[in-house]
Amino acid sequence: MKRAFGLLWMSMACAAAAVAAPASDSPLKGLGVSGGSTLSLPMQIALSMTLMVLLPAAIMSITPFLRITIVLHFLRQALGTQNTPSNQVLIGLAMFLSMLIIQPLATEIYHTAWEPMDQGRLTAGQALDEGAKPLKTFLSRFAREKDVKLFVEIAKAPAPRNASDLNLTVLIPAYILSELRTGFQIGAMLFLPFLVIDLVVASVTVSIGMVQLPPVMLSAPFKILLFVLVDGWNLVVGSLVKSFY
Repeated sequence: MKRAFGLLWMSMACAAAAVAAPASDSPLKGLGVSGGSTLSLPMQIALSMTLMVLLPAAIMSITPFLRITIVLHFLRQALGTQNTPSNQVLIGLAMFLSMLIIQPLATEIYHTAWEPMDQGRLTAGQALDEGAKPLKTFLSRFAREKDVKLFVEIAKAPAPRNASDLNLTVLIPAYILSELRTGFQIGAMLFLPFLVIDLVVASVTVSIGMVQLPPVMLSAPFKILLFVLVDGWNLVVGSLVKSFY
């Protein structure tokens, strides 16, 4: 399991670093026939296909994509705009923001693990260990100690002395749980100002006896106007990105 997580993250690192890498140093070289690879071609193809299947799940759960999509979903619900922006727009925004945030991590994993392995200076096991170090550092920054302790107890693993002693099978679910909690906290805070507008509009419409239109329809323009006036997209996206630094 540890090796699977390591291979998956190294593949993600290579994909993220491919844009900045020269053509001669393509990160996909290691997945084909190369001098540093000892796997047969059918095995390499099978491994590549397996990693590509798992890649979307990894992107959605063990990157900043998780927190960003939760917050953007709560924001859309708070605005009451139904399907505007569409799911495709929100997912695309979350995807590119996640790529921006993890680019330094992906580049570090690529240069410290994948390149030496592709050049034959490291074995696959050594490359996985080297690539896991920056990954553990990143995940441990956002995983709560309470969540880490929970999964350490579930896995019946020995108590770690520091983040480097944690296994990825413990650290990754702890990170996911912590990100879910953080995303819901931010979403709740976003809801509050729009909830106040809903309450005010509902009180006014009830007091004047206007019951023909639901208060949600009347408050939606005011919420959108407030969001535009305070440059809400800039504030929300900027705060989300800065929360990872």
